[in-house]
Amino acid sequence: MDLADGAAQEEFRARLREWLARVLPTLPPKPDPLDWPGRRTYDCGWQRRLYDAGYADVHWDASPSQRLIFLEETERAGAPYVGANFVGLLHAGPTIAAEGTPGQRERWLPPVLRGDEVWCQGFSEPDAGSDLAGLRTRAVRDGDAYVVSGSKIWTSHAEVADWCELLVRTDPDAPSKHRGISWLAMPMDAPGITVRPLRTLAGSAEFAEMFLDEVRVPVANRVGEENDGWRVTMVTLSFERGTAFVGEVVACRRVLGELAGAARKNGTWDDPGVRRRLGRLSAEFRALWRLTQWNVSEAEATGGVPGVGGSVFKLRYSHARQELYDAAAAVLGPDALDLGREWNLDRLSSLSYTIAAGTSQIQANIVAERILGLPKGR
Repeated sequence: MDLADGAAQEEFRARLREWLARVLPTLPPKPDPLDWPGRRTYDCGWQRRLYDAGYADVHWDASPSQRLIFLEETERAGAPYVGANFVGLLHAGPTIAAEGTPGQRERWLPPVLRGDEVWCQGFSEPDAGSDLAGLRTRAVRDGDAYVVSGSKIWTSHAEVADWCELLVRTDPDAPSKHRGISWLAMPMDAPGITVRPLRTLAGSAEFAEMFLDEVRVPVANRVGEENDGWRVTMVTLSFERGTAFVGEVVACRRVLGELAGAARKNGTWDDPGVRRRLGRLSAEFRALWRLTQWNVSEAEATGGVPGVGGSVFKLRYSHARQELYDAAAAVLGPDALDLGREWNLDRLSSLSYTIAAGTSQIQANIVAERILGLPKGR
C-alpha cells in the first residue's frame, strides 16, 4: 500500500498541525510521572480533547497513512502520549473491535475513545513466567456468571483501571494447555479483587499484582467463545506487538536527534565511537519506521489485525530502545547516575522492553517457527 502523502493526507497533516498548535498551549501542567492517579486524570483529559476534535479513533478506524501522520505530528509537537489509556486504546479496544459482539463494542469502545474508562491487562501470572498458556487462574461457570479465583502479576495500570482484559482457565481438563482458556472483561470494582502496586526501578507503580477471590464476572463479558480465549489472545498480542509501540519509534527518533545535539555540546561528539554508535542507531530506527509502515499497511489489508511480522518489530525494537538509552548514558557520562536528568528514567524503563509484551526469546521462537518455517524445539 502506498503510504506517501497525497492531497487528502497533506490536508489531514496541515489540519492536525494547526489544531495541535492551538490546543497544546492550553493543557494543564503535566503531573509527576510517578503519580499514576494524577496521570490517569491528565491522560484521560487529553483523550477527551482528541475525541471532541474527531481524532480519538485514529488508532482504529483511520487509514494507515492518517494513523502514521497522527503519530508523527503529535510526537513532533510534544503532545501527550496515550499513557494510562494504553491498554484500552491499543490492546483491549482493538481486540473487542475485532472479536466482540455488537453489544460489547457498543458498551466498551465509546468510553475508551472518550477517555471515560481505563483498562488494565491481566495476563501474566507469578508461576507461569513467559509461558502465558500455563496460567492457572480458574473461572468456574455458575449460572450467568463465572466465579474467578487466582492471581495475576505485572497487571498494567491495575491501580487506576475500571476494566481488566483477563485471561482465565475455564476448562482445566483440556487436552492442551493452550485450550480451555477464555478472555473476559472484568470490572475492577467487583468484590473479591485486591490490587497491590509494584514499584519499578524508577519508583513508578504502573504495574501491580492482583489477587482474585471468587470474583463474579458475567458470562456476557466473555469476548469470543468459551475455551477459545487463546485465539482471541493472539489477536490482542498481535496488536500489542505489531502496532501498539508505533508511536514510541517516532519518540525514539526524536530522542536520538536530541542526543546528538547534547553530544555536540558536551564534547562527546568528538569521540568517533559515539558518532558511529548514534549513526548506526539512526539507521536502525529508520528501518524500524519502515517496518512499522509495512505492519500497519499489512494490518489494513488483512482486516485490521497485524500479522506475525509484529514479532519481528517487537524483537528488534526492544533491543534498539535499550541500545538508544545505553548510548544516552555514554553521552551523559557521570550524569547518567542522576535520575533527575533527562533520559535516565527512560533508560531504567527500557530494561523491561525485552520482557514486556512477550520476551525476546518468545519473539525469536515465533519468528523462527511462523515466518522462517523452522521446526519447533523439543
